[in-house]
Amino acid sequence: MADKNIDKEALKAQKEAEKAAEKAKKERIKASKPKKEGTVFSRGTAAVKKFCKDFVGTCKKVAWPTGKQVIKNSGIVLATIAVIAVAVFGVDWALTEVFDLAKQGAVSLGEQFAIEETTEEETTAETTTAGESTTASSEETTEEGETSEETSAEETIGEEAASEETTVAE
Repeated sequence: MADKNIDKEALKAQKEAEKAAEKAKKERIKASKPKKEGTVFSRGTAAVKKFCKDFVGTCKKVAWPTGKQVIKNSGIVLATIAVIAVAVFGVDWALTEVFDLAKQGAVSLGEQFAIEETTEEETTAETTTAGESTTASSEETTEEGETSEETSAEETIGEEAASEETTVAE
């Protein structure tokens, strides 16, 4: 039991020593910090002066290029920009031409399909009008000189509309 008491006392002493060491460390840090002297504006002015002094010192350390080197490097930059501009223009022009060709091809295909659809519709319309216009004579002409086929198509459309009206009325 005596060993347990001794161990507890040793742990307490160790903890107190650690706390004292931390306190001493904090006090040393606090003491090592410089105290702020003056107002905010005087400290700010001093900081700006220090910055400017350091900046000038750094600028003196920089290896500034000569006028010849600046002109040479500027020429290289401008030549590189010109080459890239020509390359971008070339790619843009080529893609524009490709898309224009594709557009023309699509339009011609669309016109071709439209012509095929129109001819199919015309043949369908002619067969339906020819079947319904058998009552009218095919050699008759109207006052304007139209053939009976043209007028029969108009007549059949009118007849269809009239028959639809009567169906709706019933």
